[in-house]
Amino acid sequence: MPWVHFHVGNKGVVNACCVGNIPFGNINSNDFDEIWNGKSIQKLREKFMDGESDSRCKVCIQREAGGVKSIRQETFEKFPGFDVHQSKGPIYFDIRFSNICNFRCRTCWHGASSKWFKEANELGRAIGHEAILKNVEDFDVFIQKMGPYLQNAQEIYFAGGEPLVMEQHYLLLEWLIANKVKPRLRYNSNFSVMHFKQWDVLKMWEAFPEVEILASVDGEGKRGEYIRKEFIWERFSKNREALRKYPHISFKVAPTVSILNIDHLPVFYQTLINESIIQPEEFYINVLERPYYYNVKALPVARKEKITIEFNQFIEKIESQNMGEQFKAILGFMWAEDLSQHFGAFVKETQVLDRMREEKGLDFNLY
Repeated sequence: MPWVHFHVGNKGVVNACCVGNIPFGNINSNDFDEIWNGKSIQKLREKFMDGESDSRCKVCIQREAGGVKSIRQETFEKFPGFDVHQSKGPIYFDIRFSNICNFRCRTCWHGASSKWFKEANELGRAIGHEAILKNVEDFDVFIQKMGPYLQNAQEIYFAGGEPLVMEQHYLLLEWLIANKVKPRLRYNSNFSVMHFKQWDVLKMWEAFPEVEILASVDGEGKRGEYIRKEFIWERFSKNREALRKYPHISFKVAPTVSILNIDHLPVFYQTLINESIIQPEEFYINVLERPYYYNVKALPVARKEKITIEFNQFIEKIESQNMGEQFKAILGFMWAEDLSQHFGAFVKETQVLDRMREEKGLDFNLY
């Protein structure tokens, strides 16, 4: 990652990746060369070249220990045979322009969703005095710094906030099109919007050879709408249909696996297959690590045992061997550690949000 990847996150901080809190600099105050060839990134490169890990990479370390594929492993698969000695700059970009989002997902927070601001304020968790938190302060300055390096992009990953309601996302697509730069585009999106202001994203995607959508949907129908506030199942299904005439756009459903939906996951997966929303391999599992009170490791043993029985019964019937292995990996992750001391915090958090949103987690037997 320190040789291929450039990630801009909260407040413009350039970190090693989206889950490793290893800062290299700030895109708003540092030049590209100060970041890409600075002391912090060089120190990490040296450590990795010596075969050492870094404690701040614990998310990948824990995921791999639990049998779940990590971002580290995915990056090796994405860029096989990459020679770090020949690296001339990043080829894989992850630019989070702001926290602008139109959803209030339960597993999210104000730092990644402007829509969370009001509730975060009430809960004392807001990380600023305004709903919208800009990571890139000035798009024109950003593109002056990054333009020469974006010319070499092989992949640009957009996440949020929600990229499809971010103006800067569309400005970057316009710049790429105007400069005839055609990387693979990859999105983690709630997939609720196809038109934003004057932009038609489907039309813009026609300029790129490969686009991958990872739709952040955690459950079918009411369960999905409960977990991701403002999500509407029928709108999601309609937007999925709109993609079918674009063969260069691949589509996957990418649930965040947490206490909120793990027991529902087999039914959800089968519903997606039955309704032809995805093919059997088009299910990208993202297992939540933090906050711990949503982590499936925090489930009481009795709940884990019940889920294990249900998963094993489902795995016996599943057609895709690969997906069967992924469901087994979820079980391995769940049993890898006992975090049940956090389950009480999960119940409290659920009840607090239920009161604020006038919802009922008990409708889904969450506790």
